[in-house]
Amino acid sequence: MNVLLTGSAGFIGSHVAEALTAAGHRVRGLDLAPGGNGEAADVRDPGAVAGRLDGVDAVCHQAAKVGLGVDVSDLPAYTSANVQGTAVLLAEMARAGVGTLVLASSMVVYGEGAYTCDRHGPVRPGPRAEEALEAGRFEPGCPSCGRPLAPGAVGEDDPPGPRNAYADTKLAQEHLAASWARATGGSAVALRYHNVYGPRMPRDTPYAGVAAIFRSRLLDGREPLVFEDGAQRRDFVHVRDVARANVLALERAAADPGRGGLRAYNIASGEPRTIGDLAGALAAAFGGPGPRVTGGYRLGDVRHIVARPDRARRELGFSPSVAFADGMAEFARQPVTGS
Repeated sequence: MNVLLTGSAGFIGSHVAEALTAAGHRVRGLDLAPGGNGEAADVRDPGAVAGRLDGVDAVCHQAAKVGLGVDVSDLPAYTSANVQGTAVLLAEMARAGVGTLVLASSMVVYGEGAYTCDRHGPVRPGPRAEEALEAGRFEPGCPSCGRPLAPGAVGEDDPPGPRNAYADTKLAQEHLAASWARATGGSAVALRYHNVYGPRMPRDTPYAGVAAIFRSRLLDGREPLVFEDGAQRRDFVHVRDVARANVLALERAAADPGRGGLRAYNIASGEPRTIGDLAGALAAAFGGPGPRVTGGYRLGDVRHIVARPDRARRELGFSPSVAFADGMAEFARQPVTGS
């Protein structure tokens, strides 16, 4: 297939480009940065998008502004890059008659993960109060009785509950893709990435993932600073596994044209780890100073979010191939790219 890959020069996009090429597909890139199988262009530019869609069979949409954000002033930037950019892309796909889309979504659309109260069963706790976080009470309580909750794993049919600007825009991308698919009869897949790490992850910025932030401190000879108590549960999935999931999803969507809707998949390792586990594994791989738990917090962060990746395994044939320990050791040895 001829594939338009947005965000082709980025951390994940560059790996997706390699995986698509290795699978025999022809990649045409679109990215704000030069390189990545194409000249620099903005996905919000209808003319640039239209030109790159000529002769394309499918689109793999990775371009996005990522990270939790710094404060409310980030709202316009997130909305412009993620929502407007996706809307322009979908409109031009409809005009060009391109009917297959794989969208890079995120586990952030779920907000807090799945929880069970021993009295009220499955529950969805609301956002954690700042006064509770300030007092070191990090675990969400049952919204009905306040009792402690047992965290579980989310499935794709669990209701969304975004908690920050980035999450809001990723869910908006999914809604737009679903609307496009219904209106055009196209086939759309949303890959809800969990915490992606690996080679080419950019150096620490205010928008970087936690693995990049920890590695940046270790490169400077400083200990990783772990927020809350370090017991937050996440799922860390290697970027090469994410790239392979994109190839599988693209080939599946192209083989099933005219679905007229959106199908979501959790792309995760299926092996939950804590943030403390991540910091400790990276510090050990570097031979650097051990992590320090600070008790700090960020409003908009969630406590636990891990996934059930069963649907991706069953329908796409996806299963992770990079073990956590091996991936962390490789990540520690890799050269660091710019911000």
